[in-house]
Parts: sequence; C-alpha cells; structure tokens
Amino acid sequence: MIKRSVSLKKKIYIISTILILEMLAVVGILIYSKTMDKTIQTESHSIIIGNTENVLALATDTQEPAVDIKEDEQILEAIEEQTMEEEQALEDEEQALEVGVQALEDEEQVSVYDTITISAAGDVTLGRDLSFQYNGSFDHEFEAQNNDYGYFFRNVKEIFEKDDITIVNLETTLTTATKAAEKKFRFIADPSYVDIIKEGDIEAVSIANNHTMDYLQQGYDDTLSALDQADIGYFGYEHQYITEVRGIKVGILGYTGWAVSEDQKETIKQAIDGLKEEGASIVIVMFHWGIEREYSSYSVQQDIAHFTIDSGADLVLGSHPHVLQDVEEYKGKKIVYSLGNFCFGGNKNPEDKDSMILVHKFNFKDGELITEESEIIPCSISSVKSRNNYQPTPLEGEEKERVLQKIEDNGK
Repeated sequence: MIKRSVSLKKKIYIISTILILEMLAVVGILIYSKTMDKTIQTESHSIIIGNTENVLALATDTQEPAVDIKEDEQILEAIEEQTMEEEQALEDEEQALEVGVQALEDEEQVSVYDTITISAAGDVTLGRDLSFQYNGSFDHEFEAQNNDYGYFFRNVKEIFEKDDITIVNLETTLTTATKAAEKKFRFIADPSYVDIIKEGDIEAVSIANNHTMDYLQQGYDDTLSALDQADIGYFGYEHQYITEVRGIKVGILGYTGWAVSEDQKETIKQAIDGLKEEGASIVIVMFHWGIEREYSSYSVQQDIAHFTIDSGADLVLGSHPHVLQDVEEYKGKKIVYSLGNFCFGGNKNPEDKDSMILVHKFNFKDGELITEESEIIPCSISSVKSRNNYQPTPLEGEEKERVLQKIEDNGK
C-alpha cells in the first residue's frame, strides 16, 4: 500500500481560498474607484447647468471649482496607484502559489512509501506414500471433499490473498511416474493436484528437499512441468525465483543444509550477489535442514543461517524437522529455523499438529528498504483435533498463546 506524506489537495485549497478573498478585495476597490469617478463627473456637470440663476457668478469665479477638480484628480491618481500595487501584490502571490505547488509536487514525488508482504509456511506434502492405507489419507480426503481443490487451503487463503508473495516447501512429486527411488518414504501426487496450490493463492514453492527426487528424474521433471503449466514459481538448487512487486525486485533461493561446507557457502554467497546485481532489493533464502522432531535449532543450522545473513540475505526460512523450532533475530534480520508441517499428507494423525505462518513485511521509502516487521500466526495442520484432515487452520485464544510461547521457549 502506497502512502503520501503531504496532502497536496488540502494545501492548494487553503492557498486558493486566500487568493480568491484578496482578488475580491481588489475588485471592490476598482468598483469604488469607478463609482467615485462617475459621481465627480455628474457633480461637475450639475454645477454648470443645474442652477441658471448662478451662471454669471460661476463664470466670473472659476478658481474654486478648479481646486475641487484638482483634488478629485489627486484622489483618482491615489486610487489608481493603490490598484496597481494591489495588482502587483496579486501577481506576486500567484507566482508564490506556483512555486509552492511545485514544491509540494516535488515533495510528493520523493515521499513514497510501500510495503512488500511475504507469507511463508512449512511442509506441503500433497498426495501420499503409496504404501500407506488409503482410508484417512490425503487422497481419501480429497475424494471425500468431492475433488474440491480449494478445500485444503480454504482456512488460510484470506491471509495469503492479502500478501504479495506466499511461499511454502513443496515436499512431494507431481507425477504419473511408476518407478520410485529406493528409500523409506516416497511421496507422490497426481499432477492435477497442482491446482490445490493455485487455489491456495501460493505464488512460489521450494523444491530443495529430500523428496523432490522420490520418483527419480521423471518425477522431478513432471513436477516442474506441472508447476510451469500452472504458472507457479519455484526455487531450489540451481533454480531461482525472481519477481517484481510494484517496481521492487524480490529474489528467492533454496538449498538443503545437512552440513556446513565451504563450497556450499561460496555457492550461497555467489547466488545472493547475483540477485543483488540483477537489482533485487529483497533476498530470501529457504533451507531444508535440521533434525526431525527436534524443537531447537543446532549449530549447523545456526552457522549456515548467520553466514547467509552476513552474505546479504534479508530473511532466512527453514523446513524439514516437521515441528516448530526457534525464531532468531540476527543483525536486524529474521531467521525462522523450522516452520513445521503445514498441509501435510505424510501422516494421518501426527501427535504434534502445531504449525505457523510467518507474515514478514519489508517497508520501503523511495525504493529503499528502511524497516522490517514480522508477525507469527499460530496454526494447526488440521481443522479438527481428532485426526489430520489436511486443512491448516489459524488458532485462537489459549491455543494461539500456547504456540507462541512454545516457539519462544524453543529458543531457550
């Protein structure tokens, strides 16, 4: 939302009102001047023809009327001089008004404020592991909801609609491939499920995680193709998401962060530098890292996060632990170590259903980032407590406060 620091219309209205009043005063003086001139001429004429009995006396005594006419001429000259002064003053004020209006227009041009709002949530696992029982699964819920693509993000869509960019971690494949990787959990969803993301008003997803290749190269290629066809951005590894919001460029990167290495640090730094060179005013980096079901970040996450901020990133986000972790402010920048699960088809009824949405605002003046502010919106991954119905929902009241306190305690 763009705000103006000066009310130009109001100032012009006040100055114009003053100017009109002064113009009316000048017009009054001019009317008075013409009236006086007419009166003098009428009176002079009456003296000559008004009284025939005194014609001879007037003819022999002409000096006194001459004095009266001279005085009248002096009065007229004084009035004309005053009128000219008033007209000059009026011209001066008009010029001053023009200068003032130009100054106000200049001030309007430089006092432009805007806020870019980013919403971020955690793991979005559409579909299921085919080894899971169908009943109670994500696919079963989709069928039970009459294949309603809008069902899953319905309770959070209002939040996502209000921001400029919504990002999540897409921890599944969108593919019809049948050959899977040899691993414990392998998630798959029909490519049509991309409409769930689109219906949720999500602009971009991270593909840097340990499930992107669950169905090998075909699964990976199919996933990117489905995202492209739905016009949903993605980032991770060599892929970068760059977009422009009201003239301000935003760049987003994604990586896994299982260990600290100098090679990866150099890759991160070069990528951030590259985004800056392309004109990005905001750089966000999302990592897939940490230890599953651990509520606190550890040294590897912290080392990489601090390095990323030191290298020029404005916001660092994390996923993978499947639970919420601590939130840190480092050198004025926010680090969210784990956003937890969000719309998570990987478990029918997890014991910990706590989740969150980070709403982060970047405030700009004249195109320059001046301040930042964050809000955490506590959520549950389900709108019911008894099971996972895969419909993330904001929490209220005591439950909301409990999750906020939990996040704070995770950092102690």
